[in-house]
Amino acid sequence: MEAYLDNSATTCCYPEVRDIVIKTMMEDYGNPSSMHLKGVEAERYLKQSAAAIARTMRVQEKDIYFTSGGTESNNWALMGTALANRRSGRHIVTSSIEHPAVSAPLEALEEQGFTVTRLGVQRDGSISLAELEAAITEETILVSIMYVNNEIGTVQPISEIGQLIKKKNPRTLFHVDAIQAYGKYRIYPKSMKIDLLSASGHKIHGPKGVGFLYIGEKVKIHPMILGGGQQKGMRSGTDNVPGAAGLGLAAELMYKNLDAYIEHMKALRHQLSAGLSGIENVIIHGQDEEESAPYILNASFMGIRSEVLLHTLEDRGIYVSAGSACSSHKRAGSPTLTAIGCSKAEMESAVRFSFSESTTEEEIEYTLQVLKEVIPALRKYTRR
Repeated sequence: MEAYLDNSATTCCYPEVRDIVIKTMMEDYGNPSSMHLKGVEAERYLKQSAAAIARTMRVQEKDIYFTSGGTESNNWALMGTALANRRSGRHIVTSSIEHPAVSAPLEALEEQGFTVTRLGVQRDGSISLAELEAAITEETILVSIMYVNNEIGTVQPISEIGQLIKKKNPRTLFHVDAIQAYGKYRIYPKSMKIDLLSASGHKIHGPKGVGFLYIGEKVKIHPMILGGGQQKGMRSGTDNVPGAAGLGLAAELMYKNLDAYIEHMKALRHQLSAGLSGIENVIIHGQDEEESAPYILNASFMGIRSEVLLHTLEDRGIYVSAGSACSSHKRAGSPTLTAIGCSKAEMESAVRFSFSESTTEEEIEYTLQVLKEVIPALRKYTRR
């Protein structure tokens, strides 16, 4: 049996998404910038996809910009707004558990003279609203907080954060890294006071290599890719029609059955959590089950290195992650697990399980059976 439990790293494309990607590569393959019929047909896909995404968030189609994925969307949101608004201030606020696609650009901005305040988090990974409020000043031009943490599944109170930011300093922009949240939560930027929002296609059964950045109509932002003037001159480069078409369709399909998907994944997480509670020396990280994202569970299997457990499970057809897929090859300890106060032993033994609506109860049961079988043996081997 095979159990794919690494959906936060990437998901399998929907069959419908696969089909539209192939169609736009093999039949409707025109360049949207061309004036002839083939170009018009290709441009129609872009407009339809942007409209579909906009409907899921109750925003305008013109505020959706296609990118190469979540990393580009985050970089553009941070670098573009910082450079465009630096005359108003050079202070940025973020959290200590952001994805490297946010933390790295902020480090680069610090080298250019910006000041970054990194909020600490509690043991469950949540930020303090009081600390956030205290951190915002007249010089704060941007706050960037992720919606769902990619490693431990902590969900930040985004709507409350948005309201707080605008109350403290109406000029401060609010960026949300929603790469692990879009397609899994109902997100309405206007009512939640979100100015910029990043999302990625391959996290929601869409293609890899495509994402989008929502930019509120009043946001001042510099383009980061210059050239042919595509996307109103804001993001130049030949439009990725197959990617955009696949992303738009994936978004539409995710939100069509969202409530049922979420309930299914809640049941899966509960099943796995309950099963792990019966295994000795297993520590589950993050928020309580009712508050956490229902599709991510991070646990430390004390006494067993995460890489060893990962490959032991892989040998039995079970695929999990030893951390963020974007940084799991690095040896440094996880910034997220460090920030929530995990010990070295907890970090070295942490494994992430992540689900999608296609994950089954049988896969979870099989995983638990294998874990109960291999963990005593691995611990016995480690002690030797």
